[in-house]
Amino acid sequence: MNGFSLREHAPSILVATLSSAFGVAVLQFFGVLSQLIMADDVTGSSDTVAYLLGFVAWVFIAIAVYTGAVVTSNTFSTIIAGRTRTIALMRLIGSSARAQRAAVAREGLLVGAIGSVIGAVVGSVVTIATVTGGKFLSVIPELDFRYFDWSLLLPVVTVVLTTWAASWVGSRRVLVVSPMQAIGASTEQSREEASASKGRSAAAVALFGTGIAILVLSMLLGLVTPLAVLIGIVGGLLSFTGLVTGAHLVMPPALRLVGRLLGSSASSRLAAENAVRYPERSSRTTIGLVIGVTLVTMFAVALQSYQNMLYAAQANNPTYYAGIDESLLLTVIIFSVLVGFSAVIAAVGMVNNLSLSVLQRTRELGLLRALGFTARQVRSMILAESAQLTLASVLVGLVLGTFYGWAGAQSLLGSINGSPGIVVPGIPLVFLAGVVVLAGILTVSASVGPSRRATRIAPVAALAVQ
Repeated sequence: MNGFSLREHAPSILVATLSSAFGVAVLQFFGVLSQLIMADDVTGSSDTVAYLLGFVAWVFIAIAVYTGAVVTSNTFSTIIAGRTRTIALMRLIGSSARAQRAAVAREGLLVGAIGSVIGAVVGSVVTIATVTGGKFLSVIPELDFRYFDWSLLLPVVTVVLTTWAASWVGSRRVLVVSPMQAIGASTEQSREEASASKGRSAAAVALFGTGIAILVLSMLLGLVTPLAVLIGIVGGLLSFTGLVTGAHLVMPPALRLVGRLLGSSASSRLAAENAVRYPERSSRTTIGLVIGVTLVTMFAVALQSYQNMLYAAQANNPTYYAGIDESLLLTVIIFSVLVGFSAVIAAVGMVNNLSLSVLQRTRELGLLRALGFTARQVRSMILAESAQLTLASVLVGLVLGTFYGWAGAQSLLGSINGSPGIVVPGIPLVFLAGVVVLAGILTVSASVGPSRRATRIAPVAALAVQ
């Protein structure tokens, strides 16, 4: 097995750093807020608000860590796909598959440790600088805030363990690498090979179906009690886990649909076919962004539905609901920042996976150059692939997020006095437009670096790469 390569693992270290920084910063910010509440003569008499703040903080930390774990697992899978020949050579000289996988897991543990420590420092610096700036501007009272306690170790340790676990899961392909593969180049699973994994596909369908059934049950129970949302959370987790597990079944149809929009040029047709031909590679690249878009859309739809319900109630009783606009705006801003960070982690993961994917296809791209493709055509193909992957991810994420957001709103709000019973999902059109614009920016940024590297190397040199 190759030694630890900082360049190769830089994407995973970045994801671990972001997750750890987010966890530490959220706990510290919520800790400062709790201290402000406790210092108040009115709110300081009860510990309820502090407990609720702690609960909310850990919910969003869990979301960020989950997103980071999926992105890290997919990144390690991409790395292993590029190491297939090296692993096979090690197997050929006597190393076992389990020893190779253990080596990858150790790399994951080291990646998690490095990223977590850096993230903890960055998160603490951001928190202290923000609070200090708030004091200077007289926005925050001059109190002696306590920033550090033992609870800050929890997100750091959690990120280390989840990164290690993600590397273990992402390296499962090591177990099926044959020593005979040492004589060939590193290859991805084809569409037929990916479809042949019947056990994984069956488990994905079972998880997704069970989760959807539980979600529907929670929506019906939501007509009676808001506690139905707890059942809905279980259904959402199960169904989404099924989706992640069966991404190789879900993403190809979406990619095929988007691929028809790319045009009829040679580079566009080749880009569309590349994304569908290797579903494992495509699903690894896209599923992290699907998670990010789904999360952001889910909360946006749920908040919009809640906002619409409150506005309807305000129209019926304007005196009682006076001043609700400011509270709603603050709620939307806070939730957008907290959930948006997970989307940033997912976007970083997609850019990194696409970059690794193009790097591992140096020989393939060199062959295209040798067959007559110009550097401009190769760049166009990579841009088209990036656009196809991004748009497919956004499309799937918007559909899932809208459904999950509506299911959550129905489960939580359906039984509230004055609600219509069946909650109409609120569709935030401005948000949807923003997602499309950001998707375009992500498409361009994800393709610039890989396309430059792909066209910088001479075709003859690229053909010599294994």
